Amino acid sequence: MLKPLGDRIIAKAVSAEEVTAGGIVLPDSAKEKPQEADIIAVGPGVQLDSGKKSPMDVKVGDRVIYGKYAGTEVKIGSEEYVILRQEDVLAIIEK
Repeated sequence: MLKPLGDRIIAKAVSAEEVTAGGIVLPDSAKEKPQEADIIAVGPGVQLDSGKKSPMDVKVGDRVIYGKYAGTEVKIGSEEYVILRQEDVLAIIEK
């Protein structure tokens, strides 16, 4: 398992839609990079000059929207993840 450091977040990208509203099936090359992800691990936060840790705004289980070109994609076994910094997260999708 991956353990994020500092203000980093491990997320699993939500798959892009494979069928349009009109019923057209999209090939992999036509799909946009997903910008939604489910948070699966959160780092402890960044250490401030005062020595305290800055609390994280996201938590495990949150679904977030992140910047289009943000993060680093990694593959562990057959699973693909994206490692983001907290500043790359644009919004939390409330359920």
